[in-house]
Amino acid sequence: MKTRLVLTGKSRAEVASELAAALDKKELPALEPGAMAYMMSKQQYLNDRAKNWHSHAMFFFAGDTTKSWAADDPNSPVMVANDPEERVTILFVLADKWSDGTAASKSMP
Repeated sequence: MKTRLVLTGKSRAEVASELAAALDKKELPALEPGAMAYMMSKQQYLNDRAKNWHSHAMFFFAGDTTKSWAADDPNSPVMVANDPEERVTILFVLADKWSDGTAASKSMP
């Protein structure tokens, strides 16, 4: 839905408003337990700032569950991001290798 709204030329505020309304009306499917994705290709594109960032796996949880995890602790290999607009918490776990088997750095860019 978000992609469709952006491609039709909606402003960031309009996209956020329409997404919130759809979530409130339960017009979008609930996030499935165990939802995950991975970005392990060197050709991945995370965003304009990070470009291809790190080889990593992402785990998605409905709502703001940021405080439920030991993420972002200096001793934890897990990072966390809360996206209030999409009402999801994302855990990021860095991987040791890229999808081609070469070593991937775990140091932050």
